Amino acid sequence: MLTKNKIIDELEKFLPKDNILSTLEECYVYSQDGTNTRVSDKNPDTVIFPETIEDIQKVLKFANQNNIPVTARGAGTNLIGACLPDFGGIVMNLSKMNKIISINKTDMTAIVQPGLVVGELQKQVEKLGLFFPPDPSNLRVSTIGGAIAQSAGGPKTFKYGTTKDYVLGLKVVLADGSLMITGSNTIKNATGYPLTQLFIGSEGTLGIVVEATLKLIPKPESSRVMLAYFDNIEDAALSVNNIIDSKIFPSTIDFMDNNSITTVEKFYPANLKTDKTAALIIEIDGTNESVQKDGDKLKEVLASSNATDITISNTQEEYEKIWTARRSSFAAAAKLRPDVVTDDVIVPRSKLPELINGINNICNKYSLATCIVGHVGDGNVHPQIALNLENEEEHSNYIKAKEEIYELTIRLGGTLSAEHGIGAEKKKYLSMAVDNNAIEYMKKIKYVFDPKNILNPNKIF
Repeated sequence: MLTKNKIIDELEKFLPKDNILSTLEECYVYSQDGTNTRVSDKNPDTVIFPETIEDIQKVLKFANQNNIPVTARGAGTNLIGACLPDFGGIVMNLSKMNKIISINKTDMTAIVQPGLVVGELQKQVEKLGLFFPPDPSNLRVSTIGGAIAQSAGGPKTFKYGTTKDYVLGLKVVLADGSLMITGSNTIKNATGYPLTQLFIGSEGTLGIVVEATLKLIPKPESSRVMLAYFDNIEDAALSVNNIIDSKIFPSTIDFMDNNSITTVEKFYPANLKTDKTAALIIEIDGTNESVQKDGDKLKEVLASSNATDITISNTQEEYEKIWTARRSSFAAAAKLRPDVVTDDVIVPRSKLPELINGINNICNKYSLATCIVGHVGDGNVHPQIALNLENEEEHSNYIKAKEEIYELTIRLGGTLSAEHGIGAEKKKYLSMAVDNNAIEYMKKIKYVFDPKNILNPNKIF
């Protein structure tokens, strides 16, 4: 591979010097992401900020010819080491490609660049009465490109689906610098293989997304959020099924265990009831009339499901207060110990009590402080484990607990990730959840798109 200085000299031939970082301090920052761990001690040789598709094509053509690893990066908020440069090379930060190219209100589509922040897209389309439902917890900083790379979800997945359900087409620069255009601007498309879906969730290992055509839907007229408390996990889980059986279809059914409730209340006082075992955060949306009707019915269903206390937002301020409390769970857990590692597992909804109680038992066995939240309407649970990663015993206990949590998840019919991906953190466990023949074909697909293995190497497999 070329030396660091030679790589930078070549990049300066087609990128402005201001768009190239190379000092030790600058590169060190990009050797880490939101994962809380480093998969290697390797810094990138350089960090670049392309501004056009042509910039990216030139960089990848040069990198491919010289076997230089390239790791695409958005906001770096992923939690599985998906954008860490294991082998140095080039980190490609896409934050300068952050424009909304167009919004078509009639067709309900938007064409955007990968560095666009998810929350900004939501804000702009809502001005036109439209709605982009994918709602990751870090939406104020996370980017569309990152959401596509990880197939991000969020609380509204229960009703509206994940990022993969809103991507109609992509422009992708492949490892050799060529441009591939997939999909179309239409809602239906049965023309050939659905290659668009192949890139979603591929974590930048098959190509770099440089433009996305997204599906939008009409913005609901009204929404309200309800907070319901329970004295045991089983009643909370059962109430989810009762809600669905009652023909109410909330946009969100989220969960907080007692540790989460207590920790959040200390960090972000929101009058949460810390004496309760569990809480459900349920959002309903639709017309003003349907929201009122569903809200009344939902209270009855929750009361009959042994909810001990039920409140519903009546103002935007109350709505924001409840959601801010829920979204603060990770930051609140960080107050317990120096580090927090959050996981992402999913089981059939009927197995939720076993999963949640099992995670608590495993973490208690290894003396790990754990706050459990999740999107329980989907069966998706996020254990947030607070520990000191520099403490050898705690770190060893965490590794043991993590493997046992995965084994429990698989045993209950679930899988390793619902919305965070595999990255570096979970690749050694992939065969627990995926058929070996399927893994081999995944590797063959990787080879077809990236025969020199320069695109985000050492991820997923």
